[in-house]
Amino acid sequence: MLYPLSYEGLCVHGLESHCWSSRARTRLQAYKLPGPCLNTTRLAVMKGHLTAPAPAGWFLPDVRSIRARIGGWAQLSVVQYFVAESAVIEAWAGPEPYSRATGFISDLGAVSCGLYEDRSVCSPLHWLMNASFVVQGLALVLGALFLTAGLLSVAARPGVQARRFRAVEGGSSPTRVLAVPWILAVAIRILTGVAGLGTVIVGLVPEDLGSPWHFAGALMFFIGGGFALLLLAIVWFRQTPVSWFLAVCGLICLGALVVGGITGMDVPQPGILERLMGYPVTIGLATAGLVIAQRVHAGRKALRAG
Repeated sequence: MLYPLSYEGLCVHGLESHCWSSRARTRLQAYKLPGPCLNTTRLAVMKGHLTAPAPAGWFLPDVRSIRARIGGWAQLSVVQYFVAESAVIEAWAGPEPYSRATGFISDLGAVSCGLYEDRSVCSPLHWLMNASFVVQGLALVLGALFLTAGLLSVAARPGVQARRFRAVEGGSSPTRVLAVPWILAVAIRILTGVAGLGTVIVGLVPEDLGSPWHFAGALMFFIGGGFALLLLAIVWFRQTPVSWFLAVCGLICLGALVVGGITGMDVPQPGILERLMGYPVTIGLATAGLVIAQRVHAGRKALRAG
């Protein structure tokens, strides 16, 4: 006898004499089969086929959702910074041409023209530079909020299960312990959010306002972004060759940050040193966003085609 079922074929718990199986694409039909129903059994339907239940602690992240798509594109959008920086440099009105080798990035966002820490600064498009900082930071925060730990732990690969916890034997019953990739993915989201918040602060509090929050915001971006890239490289190792590039970006950022801390930025070309801290973070996180956006797009395209 046929019975209608909306989307999933599941065991009906409490009715031990019957189990249900389903065939589905959009609207399913279910057949009543004899036999005991196991409370631990779940049947998932994908593309009209029945798939085996996931082991405890494992699940299939949704890598085809609008949320994942927005998060990936938001993180990719941080490359707008380089366009804004080039435009602001072209409009520079200081007594000497601006040089990326010797000029600090924050000089481009200085509101007033004049002498600042023995440097003559005058950036007519300071509003564009600071707006770019804020937009970049908000994009990173959006990526941190929208890209889930499950999606990050599988590098947005469709059909790959993520592990949230594992069971550890001990005492009378097994104890659930969070899996290492899951913990790292959560840390990546937090660090990316910290980096984004730091960039927002940099844009809202220009260097010539004399507030320590500008320096604090810059440190949040460098430290949060650098460590986020290193952890992402670890999680994505053997999942995509891009992991090596992310690791290099993270190491360059943190290495330059250490050098800057030791020397107090008193080097012949401080602009290059500062850009070795900041550029790898922007490029690395944008690259990760590109990988995610491409895989989410491919997954959604395959779903529509199927």
